[in-house]
This record gives sequence, structure tokens and C-alpha cells, in this order.
Amino acid sequence: MLFDTHVHLNARDFFEDRDETIQRAREAGVEYMTVVGFDRETIKLAIEIAKQDEKIFAAVGWHPVDAIDMSDEDLKWIEELSQHPKVVAIGEMGLDYHWDKSPHEVQKEVFRKQIRLAKKVKMPIIIHNREATEDVLAILEEESAQEIGGIMHCYSDSVDYVDRILALNFHISLGGPVTFKNAKLPKEVAVQVPLEKLLVETDAPFLAPHPNRGKRNEPAYVKLVAEKIAELREMSYEELARVTTENAFRLFNIKG
Repeated sequence: MLFDTHVHLNARDFFEDRDETIQRAREAGVEYMTVVGFDRETIKLAIEIAKQDEKIFAAVGWHPVDAIDMSDEDLKWIEELSQHPKVVAIGEMGLDYHWDKSPHEVQKEVFRKQIRLAKKVKMPIIIHNREATEDVLAILEEESAQEIGGIMHCYSDSVDYVDRILALNFHISLGGPVTFKNAKLPKEVAVQVPLEKLLVETDAPFLAPHPNRGKRNEPAYVKLVAEKIAELREMSYEELARVTTENAFRLFNIKG
């Protein structure tokens, strides 16, 4: 039994075959999923999808690329939605220095506001980080994010940051890149992160694992991620699946 902790079934890529995609996931042993919203449209849809399936949950937050578009009303709306019984986390949020739509200072302000909101409603946070690791960790530390913890989603940095992340009471989630033949860093991380702090995800429809790299990703493929991590850690796939699912239940406060 697996838990895909970060999937975008609310993406347009799944509009034509979402139900079939979910069925394929279940056939692959992926029982649980968290659908992550990151703007008005995707947040609404994440909750709608979660409402239709007892084993699918939602996260609600504002993506850093679109930080410049977030209003105070949006933040208040996210706070209200956090009380929905199917919402288990705030995010994805963070910093993205790859794209230049939102100025860095705006991203930082929106990031801090969402951390403070999550602390207010006592929910874990899901972090999007692209080319901004030092600033992301500094803000998490300054805002005492360890009080709520969360997920470093689709972690792609080196093991050098792992101790700081663990000190913040965060889990590290790995996706498709851990299966890529030349992806050295995620493989090192997969081995060194304490098992009780490890999660698996797809980030579908993005970052499909080998041998589907370059194609549309989907939650069924999280099994390929789990199998590769189990191989790297020299443990059984069944045990890796069990522990990462229990980790997700505990983090998201889901009664399994």
C-alpha cells in the first residue's frame, strides 16, 4: 500500500481520464494520494477531487511563481479552506528563482504569510523550492516552522542540507528523479534520510520516473519510485511502502 504525497490530479492533463488514472493507481497498490492546489482554480479542484474519494486528500496553498497574484482575500480563503475535513496541509508554497514572474521579495513575503497561517491553523506545510535553498531554509528557521513541520517536496538538493531540514521537523519526499540513471544526488539522499522521515511522490503529471521519463507522469508510477528507493536502501519494497505510508498518515494526521 502506497501513499503518493504530492500529485496534481487537478491539472488539465488529467481532465479527460482522471477516473481511469485513479483506477490504474489503485491497481498498482497506490491507495492514498494528496492532490496539491497552488492557485484559485487548482485549489477548488483539489478539494472537489478529494471529496469524491475517501482515500484522496487535498493541500491548499499558493505557488511562489504566482506569488505576485495572491491577494489578502486569497490568503483568508485558504485559511477558511484549511478547516475542510479533507484538507491535510498548506501548500505548495516556497520560493522559485528559476522563473521570473514574481519578484523574490514578493515571493518571500507570500511564503512567510503562508507559514504563519499554517502555524495558526496547526497544519504541516508543503515546500516548493527551486534554486533557492538557502533562502527557503533561512525563512523556515526564522519563522520557527519546526512547530508544524512539513515536506520538502520532490527534494533535489544534496545531503548537505539534510540535517538542517530534519532539525526543522520536516520530511523529505522523493519522486521520479531518484530513478534517473545519472541522478546522483537523489540516490544519495534516498539512502541517508532516516526512514521515519522519508516520503514518496510523483508530482504528476511532471517528472515521470524511468522508464517513462519524458511522458506524462501519473500516481501509479510512484511504485517505481518506491521500488528504486527500496533497492538503494537494500530493504524490501513492502517494508518501504508500509513505512512511508505510515509516515504520511502521521504527518497529515490521517487516522488509518
